[in-house]
Amino acid sequence: MTLWLTRIVPSPSSREARRDLGGSDQGIRLHQRMLQMFPDGVEGPARAAFGVLFRAEESPRGPQILLQSQMEPDSSRLPGAYGNVETRSLDALLSNLHKGMTVNYRCVANPVRKPGATSRETYKLPPIVALSGNAAVEWWERQSNAGGLEPLHITAHRLPAVRGQHGYRGPAAKQRIQHARTQFDGTARVLDVELLREKLATGIGRGKAYGCGLLTIAPAR
Repeated sequence: MTLWLTRIVPSPSSREARRDLGGSDQGIRLHQRMLQMFPDGVEGPARAAFGVLFRAEESPRGPQILLQSQMEPDSSRLPGAYGNVETRSLDALLSNLHKGMTVNYRCVANPVRKPGATSRETYKLPPIVALSGNAAVEWWERQSNAGGLEPLHITAHRLPAVRGQHGYRGPAAKQRIQHARTQFDGTARVLDVELLREKLATGIGRGKAYGCGLLTIAPAR
């Protein structure tokens, strides 16, 4: 299976790009925009069918969108003058992974826990509790180990939550979406190559449709 990584540098003059990147519903708008680059009419959720994961982040060049997919996206389906788009295969990166190598990583994720029924009743907790601080770091350590990585250094930075309506008309307009986000950066040692490849392809945690879960790595120098 080939994974494709696409870097989109939105044009400041594009009204559509500015709208997609603005506001707390950024992840919802970008979810819809990223799927525009893939064929219509697939069975089941399109995000899962094409292995779409993405995140918006700041770079030295300004805002950018990283899109990972199992099919090469068709950037011609974006609005005209949306931005500069570059796509490359991740085959070389994935084939050169080996146990013991050190990598730099980044992941914007939705660290949560699901309290048991007793705890929920006793402490009046919601079904899903967002984690922060040391609890979020410990969550990342568990997720990393389950994905074949041993974190050597972790920096955790809380980001604004994704909030908004699931859709803009019909029943979906009444469904509210909220995902807390934390950006994890650092270095890690590869423990299990196959587990890591699987986690790179499928993402980490919840909220994958709305800009969470994309794990990117690069060999550490």
